[in-house]
Amino acid sequence: MSQDAANLLGWREWVGLPQLGIKQIKAKIDTGAKTSALHAFKVDVYQENGKQKVRFAIHPRQKSTCRVVICHADLHDIRYVTDSGGHKEERCVICTEAILGKQRKLIEVTLTSRDDMRFRMLLGRSALKDVIINPAASYLLKAK
Repeated sequence: MSQDAANLLGWREWVGLPQLGIKQIKAKIDTGAKTSALHAFKVDVYQENGKQKVRFAIHPRQKSTCRVVICHADLHDIRYVTDSGGHKEERCVICTEAILGKQRKLIEVTLTSRDDMRFRMLLGRSALKDVIINPAASYLLKAK
């Protein structure tokens, strides 16, 4: 694998989620988590034209609840996820495009409350294919 700078990530990075209306959000790179997780509250599953969808709200900025973004996405799945503390939680799963520097990837994301966590998003292993992580570096993909 080439060590192209576009494929090199630090332990925390800026991620764009354009399909959710989020230009950029700080994410922790978490190779211990299989699936990515996004902070969400007021999660509501509904039907539209015969498809299951999910509506949710997020606070995209760390340590701030001032800005709220209302998002809509197709519901991909509902599954149980075990968090780092060993607690099982049923979560909605969506597929959405993530922008990491010059890369665009379709990733699975679980929706969960991360109000008490330092980062509003975790990028798990399944979203990290074809990247190299430098755990000593941060924000190698510059904010826009």
